[in-house]
Amino acid sequence: MKKKDDNVYIQHMLESIGRIEEYTQFDKQEFMGSTLVQDAVVRKLQVMAESSQRLSQEMKNLETDIVWRDISGFRNILVHDYLGVDLNMIWSVVELELPRLKKALKKMEAALK
Repeated sequence: MKKKDDNVYIQHMLESIGRIEEYTQFDKQEFMGSTLVQDAVVRKLQVMAESSQRLSQEMKNLETDIVWRDISGFRNILVHDYLGVDLNMIWSVVELELPRLKKALKKMEAALK
């Protein structure tokens, strides 16, 4: 895969994370009380995870602390098990995993420059 393609997917993932951060700038209780926000977050997580699957292996190898396969698996859960999505799990991902992923993506972005 070309660096240009990787950059497009990295930018898309960072944009998705930015939107999720915007949607969840309040506390868990407000997240749990708004189906509109829940739907928006789940959708952004889906498309972000889809972009992660399109990153080149070379790019993923730069950030070995990220378990890329788990992101792919998470996407499959969101898409195929949408009726049983655990909102506590979603909040945990937003709160704990996205900051780590964002940091890794920023490093990957810098490596492309």
